[in-house]
Formats: sequence, C-alpha cells, structure tokens
Amino acid sequence: MVALMVAAQAPGDVRAVVVGDSPLTRRTDSSAHRDHARARTAAWRDLAALHGVNDNAKEVTIRRSPDGNIKVTAKYREAELPSPGPAIGEKIMSAVREITHIEGAKGKSPLALGIRNDSIELKIKMKSKDEGEKVTLKFPE
Repeated sequence: MVALMVAAQAPGDVRAVVVGDSPLTRRTDSSAHRDHARARTAAWRDLAALHGVNDNAKEVTIRRSPDGNIKVTAKYREAELPSPGPAIGEKIMSAVREITHIEGAKGKSPLALGIRNDSIELKIKMKSKDEGEKVTLKFPE
C-alpha cells in the first residue's frame, strides 16, 4: 500500500512496483494458496512425465517415508544403441581385452574413465560363449 502511494505521488522516481500478499497475512488454506499448490503439483507431475518420455523410463516412483521424506526414482527400459558395425566392433572387443587384461572366457575389471575434468569408475565385464562375446559397462550408482 505504501509503495503504491509513493508511486502515485512521485511517478517520475518509480520505475516499478511489485504488489503481492504478505505470506503472514494470507491464510494457508486460502483458495489462492490451494491454486498455487495445485499448479506446482501439476508442474512437477508434468516434468516427471516429460523426463520419462525423454529418457525412455519404464516407471517413475515417488515414495514418502514415515518421517515425511520424499524420494523419487526411475526405472528405464532397455534401449538398443546404434551398432558400430563388425569391423569397429571387433576392434572394441580387442581394445577392452587389452585395457582390462581380461583373458579367457570371462572376467571382470574396474576401469577409470576420464570425462571432462573428472573421471568415473566403470565395472567392465566380459563373457565369451559359443554364441559370441559380450562386454558390459556398468556405471556407478
């Protein structure tokens, strides 16, 4: 109210006036508060759905513990990435064996991978069977 009075008396000195209800004077069960809470709830729901669509999620779960803490997790669908082709694929298998020193039909090894100014530790697992070879890169939690 004071800001509006000052703006009315000295319009050349005031560029903007922000008008809003004080949170201390507005009841928390007012319709404006409920509408705001509904809008925020809908926005969160929409963002979770968009994340699921963009990142191929199978499900997004929200959990509330007995003490009121909220935790959100997602499970993802298996996705097939583009193949590098037989020639590059053979070089990848050979390079992984060289880097990890995995010999024989199967083995596991950690691998520190530098990314930007940091690194992550992957767990590399290799298996060879009659139906071919398989390399799995497991990312940290």
